[in-house]
Amino acid sequence: MLIDTHCHLDHWRDEEIPGVVARAAEAGVRSLITIGTRLAQATTVKRIAERFADVWCTVGIHPHQAAEAAVPAVEEIVALADHPKVVGIGEAGLDYHYDRAPREVAAEVFRRQIRAARITGLPLVIHARDADADIAAILADEHARGGAFPFVLHCFSSGRALAETGVALGGAVSFSGILTFKRSEELRALARDLPADRLLVETDAPFLAPEPHRGKRCEPAMVVHTAAMLAAVRGMGEAALAELTTANAARLFTRLRLPAAVA
Repeated sequence: MLIDTHCHLDHWRDEEIPGVVARAAEAGVRSLITIGTRLAQATTVKRIAERFADVWCTVGIHPHQAAEAAVPAVEEIVALADHPKVVGIGEAGLDYHYDRAPREVAAEVFRRQIRAARITGLPLVIHARDADADIAAILADEHARGGAFPFVLHCFSSGRALAETGVALGGAVSFSGILTFKRSEELRALARDLPADRLLVETDAPFLAPEPHRGKRCEPAMVVHTAAMLAAVRGMGEAALAELTTANAARLFTRLRLPAAVA
């Protein structure tokens, strides 16, 4: 059994979501985590998670939305996470590719979500694009100032240095369909080299469909292709890889309750 540790079920219409969840289960993907991207959306992702026994959610502010509202107090984020279906904080981070928010605002919003993760003990889900050095510096600074906090570098496609910094600080690294792309030789080499106990898989659905579905709308069921590629580059069987990444996800997302078949 697999866990899609990062998808965006709110991108489907309400009546479509049961089919998406069912197709995932049929493919052996028994648990899904649907991700929050703005605090105003927290009610939506919680409602989706409440509809399905094996769907969970996070609450947070994506760097694209960092300047859409006032910078929240840490206590506001913590309060929104006080729900049994909320298993993480974020999607947080920095994105210098699109630069949709002033960088100083995005950095402060990122830091406040780090502090919320530390207070709640819930893992921070980190978005990193073209901002490796600043993300690494903020992670290290917050770690030094306030102590350790759980986190995952999601949909990883950044450089080796950021991955190694993340692992050194206790974080996990999650791979999406990008791992299957023909141009991703360096990413596959990194996935081969990282510690086994830090590996996760995800789709980031509806984005980034893996081969052989490249160009189509991605669904959580498609995480099986990313997992198969990760198993191949690690020299593992697919069942062993599924067991490994499921155990890693359960250890990181401590509120996650797995189906009986995989608990």
